[in-house]
Amino acid sequence: MVDRREELTPMLCQYVELTERYDDALVLFQSGDFYKAFCEGAEVLARICEVTLTEREDSTGTYAMTGVPVANAESYVEKLLDAGYRVAIADQVEDPDEVSGVVERAVTRIITPGTLTEDELLGGAENNYVAAIAAEDSRFGLAVLDVSTGDFYATSTDDRDTVRDELGRFAPAEGIVGPDAPDLFDGNSTVSPVEAGYFEHEAASQRVREYFGAPDRLLASDAEVRACGALLSYAEYARGGQDGRLDYLNYLSRYDPRAYMVLDAVALESLEIFERRSVTGGADLTLVDIVDETASALGRRRLTDWLRRPLIDRDRIEARHGAVEELVSDVRTRERLQELLAAVYDLERLISRVSRSRADARDLRSLKDTLDVLPEIRSKLAEADAPLLADLHEQLDEMADVRDLIEDAIAADPPTEITEGGIISEGYHDRLDELRATEREGKAWIADLEESERERTGIDSLKVGHNAVHGYYIEVTDANLDRVPEDYQRRQTLKNAERYYTPELKEREDEIFRAAGRADDLEYELFADVRDQVAAESERVQAVADAVATLDVLVGFATVAAEYDYCRPSVDGDGIHIEGGRHPVVERTEDRFVPNDTRLDDDAFLAVITGPNMSGKSTHMRQVALIAILAQAGSFVPAESAVLRIVDRVFTRVGASDDIAGGRSTFMVEMSELATILDQATADSLVLLDEVGRGTSTTDGLAIAQAVTEFVHDEVGATTLFATHHHELTEVVADLDGALNLHFRTEREDGDVSFPYDIAPGAAAASYGVEVAGVAGVPDPVVDRSRELLADSDHDDELGQLGDERHRAVDDHPDESGHDEPDADVLTELRSLSVAEMTPIEALNALADLKQRAE
Repeated sequence: MVDRREELTPMLCQYVELTERYDDALVLFQSGDFYKAFCEGAEVLARICEVTLTEREDSTGTYAMTGVPVANAESYVEKLLDAGYRVAIADQVEDPDEVSGVVERAVTRIITPGTLTEDELLGGAENNYVAAIAAEDSRFGLAVLDVSTGDFYATSTDDRDTVRDELGRFAPAEGIVGPDAPDLFDGNSTVSPVEAGYFEHEAASQRVREYFGAPDRLLASDAEVRACGALLSYAEYARGGQDGRLDYLNYLSRYDPRAYMVLDAVALESLEIFERRSVTGGADLTLVDIVDETASALGRRRLTDWLRRPLIDRDRIEARHGAVEELVSDVRTRERLQELLAAVYDLERLISRVSRSRADARDLRSLKDTLDVLPEIRSKLAEADAPLLADLHEQLDEMADVRDLIEDAIAADPPTEITEGGIISEGYHDRLDELRATEREGKAWIADLEESERERTGIDSLKVGHNAVHGYYIEVTDANLDRVPEDYQRRQTLKNAERYYTPELKEREDEIFRAAGRADDLEYELFADVRDQVAAESERVQAVADAVATLDVLVGFATVAAEYDYCRPSVDGDGIHIEGGRHPVVERTEDRFVPNDTRLDDDAFLAVITGPNMSGKSTHMRQVALIAILAQAGSFVPAESAVLRIVDRVFTRVGASDDIAGGRSTFMVEMSELATILDQATADSLVLLDEVGRGTSTTDGLAIAQAVTEFVHDEVGATTLFATHHHELTEVVADLDGALNLHFRTEREDGDVSFPYDIAPGAAAASYGVEVAGVAGVPDPVVDRSRELLADSDHDDELGQLGDERHRAVDDHPDESGHDEPDADVLTELRSLSVAEMTPIEALNALADLKQRAE
């Protein structure tokens, strides 16, 4: 591109000015039905979106150009976002037909991963958050906003780990940080640096005041104010050149992280609350899939929020349980409510579009259709006994005034376009009705014109038609030109015909066009006015959405409880007492599930669980955690009965994986997660430990496992389930007053091993690792050789010290065949192997290594 601005064409000059103004984004520049990019922007667009790159030549020279259709631009924008670009949409803000020179463009919105509002890009009902972090006086402020719904949260803490926990809880798509702010976002969030001015205290405070009033009455620290103000400025920035504030941001919820059970990213992942951890095998279901019987997008988002932030306030938990219990028992009300809720549109996103002047007439009709069902929903709750259901009855504003306004003003089945007429109901506006009547009468006169002109001229093939270029016309074929009346005036010549108009036709045409044009303009003005009136009620709409979302989740919880035999849990216990507990996901994905009891309390709060792989240890531990989470979210739980203490946090050290990008081994990841548990767990926490220490040598692993067990017992006091293959750990339990041994039984018959999947007191007699290897499909020769090695190992144990001396003697002398005995180190390592405690793959790797060294 040339540097001299005066040499650019007017359109290219306009494009350059926009790219300079929005230099942190890729500008998509509307030109008719396409969004185009030029020069370097064109090269990026062509490469990322895989569209053809062309060249354009004008007085400035030759430069690159490409474009994507406006009609399906979202798919291309998504690719640009995935590639790490912000996108500035520069729309035509003038009608090309009414402009003699270059059409004016303006950036109407800037699209970033965390500020999406387009349904096509959001891709579902889930919240899409953008977050901001500010640090001041050793305190961290965190603000989280969903621009598409208006959900806005803020908190602060003096602990970095708490900030990370909250970010893991909300999982923002994007995080904004100032020049001096700490970057605590993980790799799942796009990090967007912004100017320091976004976080400047005075400006941030003013921004919060403009939306919500005095910041010091709402927020608890300067760090919170700065984070919230920065986020508001960023949300306004995403509106591009549009003026005005985001009027639908009516609520800012300041919360204390300690008011909810903490579920960090590790716990959410390992418990598979929202995403499957395993990518192979089994049904692709998570906890949220299993308990999601919500009927609306509002309910789905609320359910996700409740599972991310289970309560720790007993009264609030029991209020939810009480509502669910009443809905379980009243089948007819529950089923009818579910039918009504299925007719509810996404009110939060609807009112967001309305307030941003991006809603069309169909959006308003969708709002009206939702308001239509509110009276019956309220009537179904009118006699509710549960206090929470009674509260929802009072909160459900039927909004009759808004419903009637839309019913009166907006056509029942309006077109998508709001500038081409047909969107305002007849009878709503007298002047509009007059203009539409004039248009209809003119078109009716023209419809009759063809027949009357055929009679007048005697030309049976005469036709009356219309096109966008020449308007209305009378068409006569060349064979009948001698019958054309004198008052016909030529309008257009075709190959085999002529087209004419008459003074009266021209007068009617002008009348129709004037009426139609004025009616279209008036309709748009009337629609915009109705939309503004609805936008003014955004706070009421959001309050209705809040109540509907809560009701939807409660009805969904009741549906799951009734269909799958869940029980109402008690949350006033002194431990975890579960009878007939079931894993909510596994029981729905397996043909057979064996329920198990769990009893942990102050007398025995730490359980060491042994048993072979595949016997059910990990499933049982996760089952206990999921029951606790569901109970504190307000749901019934999969069990015969459950009396639970309220848990402040669930910690998980389950499974093993390398952090390749971070350069950390499996063992390092394991130890890092373990350090977090030992440092942050309290007596009110629930801790799941699975195979701690298996990432290092057997000796070191056992030492770590024992030390962890003793520390959790003596110093932490958390309710803990510890699954292990270190059978020596079961002996430690005898010295710990608050610990007990549990095991999953194994049945062996005719050399075959089976697992009843039931838990029992005491330690497992063996791990049956070789048998498990056979069940897992390890080749028979390997399994047989493993049995031989295991037998030798058992025999060596019986020989004791005498055996050790014999082996040392053999190590020094060749055998009678003349071949040397294997290297002493190989024998020593072979004797040290605990095959029964190894996974199949570990046994295979060890065998291969020893074989290679012995050859």
